[in-house]
Amino acid sequence: MPGLSQESTGTLQPEVKQPELNLANHFLIAMPSMSDPVFGGTVVYICEHNDKGVLGVVINKPTDMTMEVLFDRIDLKVADGLRESVVDEPIMFGGPVQDDRGFVLHSPSGRYSSSLNVTPDVAFTTSIDVLEAVANGSGPQRMLVSIGYAGWSPGQLEEEIARNGWLTVGADAHVLFDLPIEERYNAAIKLLGIDPLMLASEAGHA
Repeated sequence: MPGLSQESTGTLQPEVKQPELNLANHFLIAMPSMSDPVFGGTVVYICEHNDKGVLGVVINKPTDMTMEVLFDRIDLKVADGLRESVVDEPIMFGGPVQDDRGFVLHSPSGRYSSSLNVTPDVAFTTSIDVLEAVANGSGPQRMLVSIGYAGWSPGQLEEEIARNGWLTVGADAHVLFDLPIEERYNAAIKLLGIDPLMLASEAGHA
């Protein structure tokens, strides 16, 4: 009889489908014990998580490339009034996938040809028109530019989390866009209510 438990009827209960994990708009925080040279010490912002896998961007691993170098490489001329505020910003190492292409996390503004609104505060754009807008002064107010992104096949990230490779916490746009790069890892850990020093000392027991 529908709705009755196994204990009262002797019949099997219908299997309750567990909600699928969706980490879009979350931070992945590498555990201090992670020795992976690519992801050790990183915070990854997850842009998309579905049955095809996971796409994210490392937000705290700067390269030696600046916005000025990137603009030169793609032949974009920066408007004179913007030069001082834009050109020295470092480009992040976003991850090992398509590490010859640029990707932009930014506050939603304008309409770009290949863009995903993750939340009302964060969009992810893969088309060059967002950089063209930045160069001419009409771009988003807040942004993070990366070379490459991080990707996981279906089930892969869930396995890494189960093996205590990552901590997860809901993302904060202030940490993503506003904090100095070197403060983002500890700030992401603090979103969990954990003292980063305590986590480091406990890493061997995780």
